[in-house]
Amino acid sequence: MTAAAGLPRTVLRLHRTAGIVWLVFVLGAVAWLVWLNEVTADSARAAVNSCPSNTGICEAVWASLDYSGPTGWISTLVYYSFWAVAAWAGGSLIGRELESGTAQLAWTQGVTPTRWLAVKLAVPALVIVLGGAIFVPVYRWAWSANRDLMGDDWTFPDVFAAHGPAVVAYGLCALAVGTLTGLVLRRSLPALGVTVAVMVLLNQILERYREDFWPTVTLASAGRSEGPDNWWQTGDGRYHPPSHFWPMHLIETGILLAVTAAATAAAFRLLRRRTP
Repeated sequence: MTAAAGLPRTVLRLHRTAGIVWLVFVLGAVAWLVWLNEVTADSARAAVNSCPSNTGICEAVWASLDYSGPTGWISTLVYYSFWAVAAWAGGSLIGRELESGTAQLAWTQGVTPTRWLAVKLAVPALVIVLGGAIFVPVYRWAWSANRDLMGDDWTFPDVFAAHGPAVVAYGLCALAVGTLTGLVLRRSLPALGVTVAVMVLLNQILERYREDFWPTVTLASAGRSEGPDNWWQTGDGRYHPPSHFWPMHLIETGILLAVTAAATAAAFRLLRRRTP
């Protein structure tokens, strides 16, 4: 077997710990969601239904149910896991190998720099997509299965992203940005810090302008005096109904994938310029 043919296996072996941690994290989140909906939800609903009406006891019982909180934390942890992906990509996947000379050694063993980078990106990208393909359908089922017990709505940043491919796109974007940063700086710790900072900034910008991704509806045009259930009020008399979720979500996903493609193309171009 040539060095080039064995490169994917080498990458898997070199970064198997990171891959295992990621899959365990995703499977743990999925298992927690299943437990909350199959076990905790029934006991939570029974406790709420047993509360006397017109008293404050229900509020105390609700505070102790521990159902809505964990469900919200799961979406938050998975949503912001792109920070970990960014740090790993910039600091370990690329930056450390260039700093230590491991990458240069591979290039002398019959592996071209372009193929080296392609495999370095393809293997973790596949793991990220696989994790998202497992998590997103389960989260959508869990979030909608017991809406009467949930306090979170679709407008929350983590819930918004975890409901579809945007949560995967954040991970892929972090991988590409981390790769580019690692190639530019060629040192693990600076690449780690810069990559996380770039992804945090991008995330804040997208969250800030998310409500502008799709035209709002006015109460007057909808013939309503007040907004519908689960509406996203963005201004005086303007709002996004729940039906706007998918257009807004897919636009944000498209922006992230565009940044991913641009960072990936820039990384390959930079690598070709720096290597013979």
